[in-house]
Amino acid sequence: MKQNILDIKGLKVGQAQKKDAKTGVTVILAENGAVCGVDVRGAAPGTRETDLLHPCNAMERVHAVVLSGGSAFGLAAADGVMAYLEAHGIGFDVGCTKVPIVPAAVLFDLGNGDPFVRPDKEMGYAACEQASDSYLAEGSFGAGCGATVGKLFGMEHCCNSGIASWAETTANGITVAALIAVNAFGDVWENSRILAGSRHPDGSFADTEQSILDNAAALSFVGQNTTIGVIATNVKLTKAQAQKVAGMAHDGLARCIRPIHTTLDGDTLFCLSTEEVELSTAPVDVIGTMAARVTEKAVLRAVKLGMQQA
Repeated sequence: MKQNILDIKGLKVGQAQKKDAKTGVTVILAENGAVCGVDVRGAAPGTRETDLLHPCNAMERVHAVVLSGGSAFGLAAADGVMAYLEAHGIGFDVGCTKVPIVPAAVLFDLGNGDPFVRPDKEMGYAACEQASDSYLAEGSFGAGCGATVGKLFGMEHCCNSGIASWAETTANGITVAALIAVNAFGDVWENSRILAGSRHPDGSFADTEQSILDNAAALSFVGQNTTIGVIATNVKLTKAQAQKVAGMAHDGLARCIRPIHTTLDGDTLFCLSTEEVELSTAPVDVIGTMAARVTEKAVLRAVKLGMQQA
């Protein structure tokens, strides 16, 4: 077991980035299709095709999910993913061609590197060409290339972050994994201590949450953040169940990022079900509980790796 999202059979992950510009894109390919739900909690999201994932709407399955830097500009990377999938005959058959279903979410990294270099169609296509079911680069790669945390006092006082994954499997074969790109406004906490976040000029951590409360009348912020990711399970779920699991996974963000789900973040989590394991009754609460757990661990891993690679 790899103990990451590649433990879910049927998924591949490809990444492309421009290190100097500090931006990139991560693509999760589900070439055979996967049921998908989404839960958007942040108030400043940048997304594509999320309305289609509502349980009442058509399309039960998607063929890829895109996580990208570049703010709203980065949504263009999904065009490259669609082009790649169409070229390989993957998508919803409409007779004259196959239309790939590719939801996407973006984070804001324009203030960290070159604001005029963003993930585009070519980068999205390149990420697909690099897709693998055996190897996953973590840290400052893909959508995590320009990710940072703790922006209370601006970019000069934040910490480097990244993208990472974690997976766990129960004794009866239920596997749940998370792949998270962490670009939060708030601080990341572990064991009741700040692991990464906003720093004072002397290098000590400021405690963003407490600073907001202590200086409520004096502080002003800019929405240049967002944590995005994908939860995946091998258990067969409906779209409604996948949406519920995505919502429960946000608890994992709340356990270690403070504050979270602000008006400055566009926190968005997708949930993919590859339907490999069909149970008489889908254990949504078990899968959701596991989703929160692996999400928290993926966030902590992303920050640790990102800070090591800074």
